[in-house]
Amino acid sequence: MGKIATRQETGKLYFDFRYLGKRCREQTSLDNTAANRKKLERILEKIEAEITLGSFDYGRYFPDSPRAKTLSKRALTAVGGYQATPLLKQFAETWFAEKEIEWRESQIVTVQGCLDRHILPALGHKEVGSITRAEILEFRASLAKVNSRSGKKLSASRINHIMTPLRMMLNEAADRYPGYCIRHEKGG
Repeated sequence: MGKIATRQETGKLYFDFRYLGKRCREQTSLDNTAANRKKLERILEKIEAEITLGSFDYGRYFPDSPRAKTLSKRALTAVGGYQATPLLKQFAETWFAEKEIEWRESQIVTVQGCLDRHILPALGHKEVGSITRAEILEFRASLAKVNSRSGKKLSASRINHIMTPLRMMLNEAADRYPGYCIRHEKGG
């Protein structure tokens, strides 16, 4: 979640948020007053809502920023590097609804548990097209530190069972958004 902060040297407010996996800080010319802070917080709420919906255009909010040249939708589209993809939590709902008709009730419960307990809390806030292999490996490593209900660490088999729905979702996303999602094969 982003914030409004004050630059110590100037006393001016600036935006501090994340977009496409990058930390973005954009200076304003506004002094640190309650009214200015409130105004910028409302703008930041709009920015974050648009990021979530996939409609954020960096260049529209920060046209004079050097980052606008590389992060605006126009620039990203021109180089073929941007297509808004849904958040993993949104894509998971669609994917799950489509897949559950293929599964037994026990499989439905198991997959829903993997999504609710592990996958979505860790990665649900990210666009499916922005999830990197490094983030997936980091997620898998974090599962090795989780304790099971019996107090023991999760087994390698259990970790692999948790990773399977994630791999299936990301492979489906790669088919639906070619060029914007990486494909994840077994073992990776």
